[in-house]
Amino acid sequence: MVPFITAVVLAAGKGTRMKSDKAKVLHEVFFKPMVHHVLDSIQQITVQQSIVIVGHQQERVASSLKEYEYIPVTQQEQLGTGHAVLCTETACTNAEQVMILCGDTPLVRPEMLQALLEQHLDTDATLTLLTTSLDNPFGYGRIVKDALHNVVEIVEQKDATPEQQKICEINAGIYVVKKDFLFSALHQVGTDNSQGEVYLTDIVSIAVNSGHKVHNFSHPEAIDVLGVNSRVELALAHQELQKRCNHEFMLTGITMLSPDTTLIAPTCSIGGDCILYPGIQLTGKTSLGRGCIVNTGAVLHDCTVADSAVIGAHAVLENCSIDQNERIPPLVHRVG
Repeated sequence: MVPFITAVVLAAGKGTRMKSDKAKVLHEVFFKPMVHHVLDSIQQITVQQSIVIVGHQQERVASSLKEYEYIPVTQQEQLGTGHAVLCTETACTNAEQVMILCGDTPLVRPEMLQALLEQHLDTDATLTLLTTSLDNPFGYGRIVKDALHNVVEIVEQKDATPEQQKICEINAGIYVVKKDFLFSALHQVGTDNSQGEVYLTDIVSIAVNSGHKVHNFSHPEAIDVLGVNSRVELALAHQELQKRCNHEFMLTGITMLSPDTTLIAPTCSIGGDCILYPGIQLTGKTSLGRGCIVNTGAVLHDCTVADSAVIGAHAVLENCSIDQNERIPPLVHRVG
């Protein structure tokens, strides 16, 4: 029998390193707020319920999530990740297992989350944490293991000794935990750390010290768990999602002469044998028929382009319908 699984998304933080008046999870990555990407992945796995923890600018965050089915839980004071999850105790009443994710990780793949979930259930672990390795792990919680390579604890950057800071395996901030243990442990977590906060990561050492089984799910692709904490990481996340989207389009029979400079929204459709030159942008509900050519630097938004049409270099088209075999000259600016 499949257990009742609840996904909890942490989305209450301000994100001071973004240097912005906007809540961090509302910053757009590849055409949508980053928290939407997280919820999109959750919708594709075997989770029965989703909870989003809101706090900073909670009205704006909730307004952006109108298309999603979820339970909002408010963290009134920003007292740490452990405190945030503790706020969901009542909402998690029916859960048997709880998956915890951060709303600022827009690159999480549903395949990875499903594999994590299945491995957690197969091993009958009390707690499974997702880890990865970085050449430069600065800023991330380090995974401390014993001589038998069993996880002992997670040590945050500010609390790590010089020796612990050399550890390259880091906490990705994604967990699956048996519900009863989760909240029992969180009630035990104190605030004796450099931040004076309730660390969610402390449940790992509590599990180890009380003899519970802790499983380490190691994911080799660090980019998939990138946390967006700055405008630099925002750009990296956008580039990665653009790369993934373009890869899928090319597999359907589309030629891109410079995928790295080609921006196509996932809401667009493109017929086979199209040729896309460098530096183009296709956004909105733009659709291209078969055999179209879009030349360098063209920008199309909400356009319908019939088969074998040719769009000239640096043309800018919005809400236009282009006929079959029609040729749009370069440098045209047209609004339909």
